[in-house]
Amino acid sequence: MAVETTFDFNQMLSSAREIYGVELMKMADEGLDFAFTCSDNVASSTSTGKFMKKYPERCVNVGIAEANQVGISAGLALSGKIVFSQVFGPFLPLRAADQIHTDIAYNDVPVRLIGTHSGVTSGGGPTHNVIADLSFYRAIPNLTIVVPADANQCARVIRESMTYPGPMIIRISRGAEPDVYINNDYEFTIGKAITIKEGTDLTLIGTGNSVHWSLMAAKELQGRGIKAKVIDMHTIKPFDCDAVLRSAKETGCVVTVEDQSINGGLGGAVAEVIAEAGISCKFKRIGLPDEFSVIGDPDEIYKYYGLDGHGIAETVLKLL
Repeated sequence: MAVETTFDFNQMLSSAREIYGVELMKMADEGLDFAFTCSDNVASSTSTGKFMKKYPERCVNVGIAEANQVGISAGLALSGKIVFSQVFGPFLPLRAADQIHTDIAYNDVPVRLIGTHSGVTSGGGPTHNVIADLSFYRAIPNLTIVVPADANQCARVIRESMTYPGPMIIRISRGAEPDVYINNDYEFTIGKAITIKEGTDLTLIGTGNSVHWSLMAAKELQGRGIKAKVIDMHTIKPFDCDAVLRSAKETGCVVTVEDQSINGGLGGAVAEVIAEAGISCKFKRIGLPDEFSVIGDPDEIYKYYGLDGHGIAETVLKLL
């Protein structure tokens, strides 16, 4: 059953980086026990900065040393702590790859690595675009990978991760982005996709901020008489294969949308599931092509690569 979403995106913007800090404060105030690490990228005026000021004994700022931060987080977890670790997204899968693989995943410790500035949201150009992280993370055993669709869903991930086993990647964007869900009354479970719009002509599967763009595309397609089903695939690993297979059989056409390289991320996961099941359906990946991104504002880049609502709708029309 579809859940209630909002199309009033211009009026409803929230920042996952702010709201997750608010959630950490609530959890600490409730007496939940956890530690927090960061790499000198938390301003004192932010909600996370306020959390660090109120609970300094829980926090470790390692400076600009992301690999060390991940290693320290693993050590804290091995000593019995649940650890939330905010890392500047572009450097998490690149500079700390060894530590994620060996210190975190191999030891299977409860560290929640929060990678900010995901996709092309950093504004720092190709060197700071996070375009291959999902591909890297998917290949590492023991890693749970969650990409919240909006800020409030990010808070739910933070809360649920307190009792979730093993290490986790939480991938969020740089700043304020549209709220997808009107409220938090919908059912949310790590590892289970959410159908947020029913449709019979095709299925759009998005993750993170691409869920918003998928809804915008579905709205435009609806105006052209095409009914698109929209799925929020907030968890990349463990992957909800059943949701993919059910949609492929029901609609006969699946399109994935992601703010990441089309190689190895959400699109790759969906393609693998469909191919191995032997299902015949139309299929298309929409994401960043196999190149370093152009330089520009995120919304300009999405439009350039056809990742915005209109671009997705046009790709779907050609596919159909």
